[in-house]
Amino acid sequence: MSEDVIMTDTTATETLSDAALAASLEAGFTSHSAEVNGVRLHYVAGGAGAPLLLLGGWPQTWWQWHKVMPALARRYRVIAVDLRGMGGSDKPVDGYDKKTMAADIRALVAHLGWESASIVGHDIGAMVAYAYAANHSDATDKIALLDVPHPDEGWQQFGLLPEPDQHVNSMIEAGARSYLWWFAFNQVQSLPELLLGDGRMRLLVDWLFDRQAEVPTAIDERSRQVYANAYSGADAIRAGNSWYRTFGRDIADQRGYARVAAPILALGGDKSNYDYLRSLMPAKGTDVTVVEIADCGHYLPEEQPHAVVEALLGFLG
Repeated sequence: MSEDVIMTDTTATETLSDAALAASLEAGFTSHSAEVNGVRLHYVAGGAGAPLLLLGGWPQTWWQWHKVMPALARRYRVIAVDLRGMGGSDKPVDGYDKKTMAADIRALVAHLGWESASIVGHDIGAMVAYAYAANHSDATDKIALLDVPHPDEGWQQFGLLPEPDQHVNSMIEAGARSYLWWFAFNQVQSLPELLLGDGRMRLLVDWLFDRQAEVPTAIDERSRQVYANAYSGADAIRAGNSWYRTFGRDIADQRGYARVAAPILALGGDKSNYDYLRSLMPAKGTDVTVVEIADCGHYLPEEQPHAVVEALLGFLG
């Protein structure tokens, strides 16, 4: 197994670097990179046991898993990945459809010397996890999707205008009915980079966390700085938006997928997408379990880490 450690000088001014953040966790986590599928992926690894990959979402990085990684590392070899376009990974001009991003993860699994792995994804990472299982069934043990499914035809019905009874300034309401204005904003070419540059990404980061989390303080100041810094550059903003700009392609790809045969666990926040997942996911696989995470909004691993760990351990075995 090849894991080339990134050597980074963690001075006082670099406390938010990937190497410093990894070193701050229990269980001996370290920062790495790998050239796979034509792209360089950054990841943080620790623990020992069966392989378990963690894939995050927008606007976050691998750091969103930091509260659950040490506990999971007691049983598994934990690999928290920055997806194509995220954090310390490359930000190419294309390849942001979830099928290609799943191929990145499949190549990373092979690079690390494994024939198969379990994949846990949140938000964009959940879409990639499902695409991984759909396209690489021989390399899939189990998958867990946190609060978001893979795009399908139903997403084409999401309204641009809020319904009369929707709370446009709060995301804590009935799951898929939420007013997903950033789905449209992230489709716009070039403008988001101009509007969110020069440190203004922090405004969007705070807006999302303060409205999509049941307890916004669960995403602390250091974490918010990590995420705002990760998306501060024009290339980073463009890459993150590209995950959304490929939804049409993702929906088309999904039409050709058979029901996933690998066991699926879907975790949904009771103040976020649990009801949506409960109605949607049984048709997406042959062995699907949907679990509600209580007192939780969208950011499950940070809002309710103990409940997430308990659910994952019970599912993964």
